[in-house]
Amino acid sequence: MSDHALDELAYLPATEALRRFRDRSLSPVELMNAVITRAEAVEPVVNCLAERMYDEALAAAREAEARYAGKGDAPRPLEGLAVATKEEQPIAGRIIAEGSLPFATEIAETTHPVVERVMAAGGIVHARTTTPEFSCAAFTDSKLWGVTRNPWNPAYSPGGSSGGAGAALAAGSTTLATGSDIGGSIRIPASFTGTVGYKPPYGRVPALPPFNLDTYCHDGPMTRTVADCVLLQNVIAGPHPLDGVALSPKLTLPTVPGGVAGLRVALSIGLGDWQVDPEVEANTRAVADALREAGAIVEEVAVDIRRRDVMDTAMIHFGAIFGSWVRGVANDHGDQLNAYTLRFAEETVAVADRRGLLSGLEREAAIQAEIGGLLDRYDVLLCPTAGIPAFLADDDYTSTKVTINGVELEHYLEASLTTVFNIASRCPVLSVPSGRAANGVPTGVQIVGRFYDDATVFRVAAAVERVRPWDYAGVGMPGR
Repeated sequence: MSDHALDELAYLPATEALRRFRDRSLSPVELMNAVITRAEAVEPVVNCLAERMYDEALAAAREAEARYAGKGDAPRPLEGLAVATKEEQPIAGRIIAEGSLPFATEIAETTHPVVERVMAAGGIVHARTTTPEFSCAAFTDSKLWGVTRNPWNPAYSPGGSSGGAGAALAAGSTTLATGSDIGGSIRIPASFTGTVGYKPPYGRVPALPPFNLDTYCHDGPMTRTVADCVLLQNVIAGPHPLDGVALSPKLTLPTVPGGVAGLRVALSIGLGDWQVDPEVEANTRAVADALREAGAIVEEVAVDIRRRDVMDTAMIHFGAIFGSWVRGVANDHGDQLNAYTLRFAEETVAVADRRGLLSGLEREAAIQAEIGGLLDRYDVLLCPTAGIPAFLADDDYTSTKVTINGVELEHYLEASLTTVFNIASRCPVLSVPSGRAANGVPTGVQIVGRFYDDATVFRVAAAVERVRPWDYAGVGMPGR
């Protein structure tokens, strides 16, 4: 098979691959070989894989091939598909380093429910993807794994913390991927890499204790198409014995979403006062126009939320839970940690100590009320995922300031419009591609649904994809 043909297979949508497996026009072994070949070609530049399990994957692909040939048990929902899982999601018996030198040899005792379900559904974990240390940054760089780069333009980051997952999808190094999101960690990489990333509402997808009890925390699917996102979400959702807050009964999304004619869409370019790059704004408005073309009613609205208030609220929350855990690690291993990790712990814990948890909860309630009131009048909210196309790959933003429209931000994370919806955590949110910037890096929009109304978000995303189809011809890697 030619290199070009292998590359085309590597980018084959999961839903199309399953159809071809079933009609025997494609073998899971052929697809796995294509994905592995592609990954090895781009990995020296992209550096998005923390662990490769190719021998086991090819053996599993041969077993899947036999199932489709009628030998043994019937094929399962993800049978034979390559799935790259976020390294942060542990697999029993394998290293769980979380991008940190002190944990470089730590062995997991438990498999994350998401990974467990992927494997039980016949998905083949051929690789695990890179993250920033402890997934506490919106770029992907660590002392343990080095810099992960954006396949569209390696000078830029694929985002974080699920940056390795987004980069793997955009580079053709996997068919499906998993991510997690505590402040935008699925949606930011989806935006920066031109992929589809879903933050389910809190409790929809099970997680591991103790962070399953953190309402900002969400595990979810990352894919290249909306249909693939539905496929993976339907596998990983539902109650689980390890997670007492996972929602029951399981919600199964329709595989053929309805149209959007008559749906009311609220458009906000900057939410309250977020600065948004002109290219990002233009691409967001183009998506709004596409939805109007599809029959939706799109109205621009004012949203009374301030970015500094959101940042302060999130810092209180992080400092009380996640930042406190990171500080505990820093007390024992500070000299081995990344500078941005130490800064995250110091800043968040200081804000939490100064403001107090009750103050944070009061702020969260006010933000949730603003979003809830808006979505009482509209079916979904449309806004940019991030105010800039991407962060630089070789900067940890401990000293560098981000400037948008001539406005210097206090913290680089203020360039993202995602954390609002970790505070309003019961909102389902999909990030889908909106276009590309002049630097070649994609941009994205968030489609935000009413509390626990997952299906409408996917209806709107599918409409955007139909009217504004997306491809990966511009990825600046070998063969593209």
